[in-house]
Amino acid sequence: MNKKIYSQLSIMMFLQFFVWGAWAVTLGTFLNSIDFSGDDIGNAYLMTWVAAIFSPFFIGIVADRFFASEKVMGTLHLLGAVLMYFASNTTELWPLIFIMLLFNLCYMPTLALVNAISFNQMERPDKEFPKVRLWGTIGWIVAGLIISFVLGGLFENVESTAIPMKMAALASLIMGLYSFTLPHTPPKDAGKKFAVADILGLKALSLMKERSFLIFTVSSLLICIPLAFYYSFANLFLNNIGMQYAAAKQSLGQMSEVLFMLVMPFFFVRLGVKKMLLVGMIAWVVRYAMFAMGDLGANVWMLYGGILLHGICYDFFFVTGQIYVDKVAGVEIRASAQGFIALITYGIGMSLGTKLAGKLVDINTSAGVMDWPAIWWIPCVFAAAISLLFFITFKDDR
Repeated sequence: MNKKIYSQLSIMMFLQFFVWGAWAVTLGTFLNSIDFSGDDIGNAYLMTWVAAIFSPFFIGIVADRFFASEKVMGTLHLLGAVLMYFASNTTELWPLIFIMLLFNLCYMPTLALVNAISFNQMERPDKEFPKVRLWGTIGWIVAGLIISFVLGGLFENVESTAIPMKMAALASLIMGLYSFTLPHTPPKDAGKKFAVADILGLKALSLMKERSFLIFTVSSLLICIPLAFYYSFANLFLNNIGMQYAAAKQSLGQMSEVLFMLVMPFFFVRLGVKKMLLVGMIAWVVRYAMFAMGDLGANVWMLYGGILLHGICYDFFFVTGQIYVDKVAGVEIRASAQGFIALITYGIGMSLGTKLAGKLVDINTSAGVMDWPAIWWIPCVFAAAISLLFFITFKDDR
C-alpha cells in the first residue's frame, strides 16, 4: 500500500468515526435538556442498534452485488447529512426517533463499507489495516475535543444543545463528497445468488454444537445488555453531576483504547482467550462501580478511572472475541461467524440493553432528579453475574 492510498484511507476512516463521535456522545444530554425521559433517550439510541440488525441486508443485497462501495458510501453519507440536520432541528419525540432511525439506516452500513474499501487496497491487511483503523479512533477523539474546547468556547452548555448534531451533519456531508474520490471498489459478489443465511451469518449456527462456543455466544449477548448503559447515559451522567468538558474527557476512553490495542499481543500470549474475555467483562463491573461511587470531590479519580477503563472494556472483550471466533470457525464459515456474533452483540444485545437502560433510568428518577448511584449499580451487578457465569462454565483449551 503506497503513501497516497494510505493517506486516502486514513482520512476516510477519520471522517467516518468523526461523524459518529460528533453526535453519539452528547445526544442523551441534549434530549434530557428538552425534557425527554430516560425511556425516550433509550429509544433514540436504540435506533442505532436496530439499524445494525438491518444493515447486513442492505450490504448483502445492494452494496455487495450491484454498486461500487465508494459510490454507495458517498450516497449514504450525503443522505445521512440531510437526515442529521433535520434531526438537529426536531424536538418532538417520535419524529426525532424516526429520523434517527433513517439516519442510522444510512450510517451503519458504511461501517462495513469503509472496511471493504480498505481491504480491497491492501496486500497485507493483518499488518496494514490496524494502522488505517487507528485514524477512526483519532477521529472520534477529535470530535469530542472540538465539542468541548472549540464549540464549548463559542456556545454556552454546548453539550446540552443540538449543535454537535449539526457538526455531525456537516462532517457527514464532507465524508459523502470525499467518498467519491476514493479508490474504486467493485461489488465483490456481483452475479452471485442471494442467501439470507449468508448475510446474517446463520451458517455459523453449526458452531453452537460446541459447548464453549455456545457459552461464549450467550455470554456475549448477555454482557452487552449492561454495556448499553454507558453508551446511552454516560455523558448525561457526567454533565448532570457538573463535570466540565465531559465530551472531551470521555475521549480519554478512546485514547486508552489505542494504548491497550497496542499491548494486547503482550497480554494475549500470557493470559489466553478465557482470561482476556474475563478481564474485559470484569472491567465493566469495575467501571460501573466507580461511576456509582465517584463524585467531583475526593472521589473524582473514580470517574476518570471509569472513563479510562474503556480500553480494557472494549479491546479485551470485543477484539478478543473477534479473534476467538476467527480461530474457532473454519475458513469456509469464518466471515459468516463474525457476522453472526456482530448480530448477537451490536444488534440484539445492545438493543435489549438500551431499551432496559432507559426504563431503569426512569424508575430511578424522582421529580426530575436521577439517582445515579442506584442507576449504575444495576449494570454493575448484572455484569458481575455474567462474568461469574462465564468464569464457571467457559472452557476452551484451544
